[in-house]
Amino acid sequence: MSRSFEKFQKRRLISSYVSAIVSIGLVLFLLGFLGLILMNSKKVADHFKEHIALTIFLKDDARSVEIEQLQQTVQLADYTKSAVFVSKEQAAEEHSALIGENFMEFLGDNPLKNSIDVFLLADYVTADEVENIKNELLQNNFIDSVNYDKPLIVLLNDNIKKISFWALVISMVFLIIAIILINHSIRLSVYAKRFTIKTMQLVGATKSFIRAPFVRQSLFFGSIGGVLALLGLLGVVWTLNQYFPELNIISDVQGLLWLSLFVLGTGVLISGLSTYFATRRFLNLRSDELYY
Repeated sequence: MSRSFEKFQKRRLISSYVSAIVSIGLVLFLLGFLGLILMNSKKVADHFKEHIALTIFLKDDARSVEIEQLQQTVQLADYTKSAVFVSKEQAAEEHSALIGENFMEFLGDNPLKNSIDVFLLADYVTADEVENIKNELLQNNFIDSVNYDKPLIVLLNDNIKKISFWALVISMVFLIIAIILINHSIRLSVYAKRFTIKTMQLVGATKSFIRAPFVRQSLFFGSIGGVLALLGLLGVVWTLNQYFPELNIISDVQGLLWLSLFVLGTGVLISGLSTYFATRRFLNLRSDELYY
C-alpha cells in the first residue's frame, strides 16, 4: 500500500514537472513566433515597396544613346534597386496578352511608348521622395512623362505604420501574458511542495538553503522550455523559408541569434524570479496558513 502511494506521488510529481515545462515551452514559442513576425515585418514591407514601379515614358524621337545613358544613370542612382527598359513592341505584346486580343490590328499603329521601369529601394518609396525623383528625371527633354501610383504608395506607407504600431502593442501585451502564465505555472509547482518547504524550515534549514534547489530546478525548467520553444521556432523558420524564399529569413543569422537568446533568457529569468518570490511567500507563512 505504501509502495503504491509512493508510485502515485512520483507519477504525479513527474506529471507536474512535464506540465510546467510544456506550459513554459508553449508560451515561449508563441512569444518567439510573435518576435519573429516583428523581426521580419520590415522585410515584408520592403518586399511590397520594392515591387512598385516608377515608369519613365520616352519620346518617340529619343535617341538610343540617350536612352542607354539614362538607363545607366538611373541604374547607378542611390535610390534604384533595378531599372528595366521596355520597348514599345514589348509593351504592346504584354498589353495584348493582358486584354486577350491584338489591339494594333484595329488601331493600325502602336500608340505605346518606349519606357524604363524603375524599381526603387524601399527607403525611397515615399510620396515626397518619389515626387522629387520624378521632378529630377523630367529635366531630361527626351522624357515624355514619369508615372507612378501615388495613392498606392501613400496607402501602403500608412498601413505599414499602423500595422507596425499595433504589432508592437500586441507584442507588449503578449509579453505580459507570457510573464503571468509562466509565473502561474511555477507558483503552482511550488505550491504543491509548500509542506515540504515548511517542514525543512521547522527542522532548522535556512531560507536560502531551502530556496536554492527550487530556484535551480525552475531555471532548469525554463531552459528546457526555452529549448523546446526554439526547436518549434526553427521548424517555423524553415517552413517560411521554403514557402517565401524571397524574404530570405534564414539569412538573418544575427537577428535569429538575438531572438533565440531573448526566448531562452525570458524563460530562465521569469522562471527563476517566479520561484524566488513564490518560495519566499511560503517561507513567510505560518504553518496554519498553508491550508488556505
